[in-house]
Amino acid sequence: MRHRSSKSKLKRTAAHRRSLLSNLASSLIEHGRIKTTLGKAKALRPVVEKLVTLGKSGDLHARRQALAFLRQKEVVQKLFGVVAPAAANRAGGYCRITKLGARMTDSAPMAYIEFCDVPVNTTTAVEEPLAAPTAN
Repeated sequence: MRHRSSKSKLKRTAAHRRSLLSNLASSLIEHGRIKTTLGKAKALRPVVEKLVTLGKSGDLHARRQALAFLRQKEVVQKLFGVVAPAAANRAGGYCRITKLGARMTDSAPMAYIEFCDVPVNTTTAVEEPLAAPTAN
């Protein structure tokens, strides 16, 4: 039975689960959107929303708490400098989960998790020119 079980264990030990969620949260803050399994996305959402709430408070203690969990200074700076100010007028619900369907290899349900207010830079590849130059 599922009585009062608040979090998904993801078939991992407590230390492995904490490390996984820390790495996923760092990737989400760094890139703005990540593609992962639906179970991991659902487990990640409350963690990231608590981190954004820490970022909105903005004091030194909150910054140290975020650094203790994320363990990367650049990610904490982006959390407090970009993500939290973008969500300043929102009372909650900073993340959005979009279901994608089954993964081809093992049929695991996949999903995008992204921030609602932070713009995502999806143009990582160089765009090709419209017409190829002709050689004369």
